[in-house]
Amino acid sequence: MCERLTRSESGEQRDTVILAYVQHDLLGCKNRQITEAILKMLVDSDEVVQQYLCRLFNGFASLSVGRAYLGSYPELVQALQKTLTSDERDPITRENALGTLQKLSLKRHLQTCMIESGIISWLVQILEDSDALSDYTLEYSVALLMNLCLRTQGKKTCGPERGKVLKVLSDLLGHEDQEIRPYVNGTLYSILSVPEIRNEARAMGMEEILKCFVKEDSPEMNRQLQFIIKQLNSEIAMDDTDSDDEEEDDEEDQDQDAMEADLDKAEIINPRAGELVGEKLLTTEYLGIVTSARSQRGQEPSSRQGTAMNRESKVATPHEVLQRPSTRSGSRGSNRGDGHSRLGSASKDFECSQSMWQL
Repeated sequence: MCERLTRSESGEQRDTVILAYVQHDLLGCKNRQITEAILKMLVDSDEVVQQYLCRLFNGFASLSVGRAYLGSYPELVQALQKTLTSDERDPITRENALGTLQKLSLKRHLQTCMIESGIISWLVQILEDSDALSDYTLEYSVALLMNLCLRTQGKKTCGPERGKVLKVLSDLLGHEDQEIRPYVNGTLYSILSVPEIRNEARAMGMEEILKCFVKEDSPEMNRQLQFIIKQLNSEIAMDDTDSDDEEEDDEEDQDQDAMEADLDKAEIINPRAGELVGEKLLTTEYLGIVTSARSQRGQEPSSRQGTAMNRESKVATPHEVLQRPSTRSGSRGSNRGDGHSRLGSASKDFECSQSMWQL
């Protein structure tokens, strides 16, 4: 099931797959009893089951249709956070739980769940030792932190630990993975709207730290740093009004959709020689049975009923770097060749952070 989603071609082919899964309620999000059983599997089942379930969640969350589907059951966030923060889970399971949460953070009501559960504090804690993190964990942790800190509630959450938060962010500015910089910058700019955090940043010499990262060959980063410094030196009181009550939809254009290759990495179940798996298993053992049954009833499958893997695919158009930041994973073959990077579905909120540099 997961392979059919992750290895389908971007465009109509993948859209057909995810729509079929959602319409048939594959994860039981429309049936509370089924969903509770699945979430119990996520927490209490065998390690292999947990890992592949998280891979499937991550695949769903990579697409706007899947995010809307998963977002209908907020309890999923709690289960994923329990999986993420548990030291007993294997690294791949935790990475997929993190990836799912970061993508679901496009949904405002799920952002609220995450903030209220205290995940910001956990993210700051693990980012203190960023060199010990995998690239995936580092990038998605920073992106998730920014998404949550763009909310007024998220900014306020950073207040009690402002010294720690500012130290972590200033250290990340100098991290060798420069692709996290826009997220670090966005987080800094956002939380510096809080007076007590701004005062703490001044006391620790944040302006001098920021100026150390100004480089002649990075005009875009320099421009962002200048706006952060301007925010740091401002005296504007924080607007306590959050936009939680706005009626406008928080959800995102379809150009946020991307399926990173990391979803298929480090497979722990390897088929034996000649054994049917994945799409071949589905089309040979199951699609063939359905087609045969139709023929016996004198029904020919219409073109609309054909397998999703046989549909004509549409190649996604590559997006601008700042909207879909590329990562160092590209050199490791993480891109699928459809113009999307591993953080391809990074967030609508990231686009908001870009626009704030224009203020």
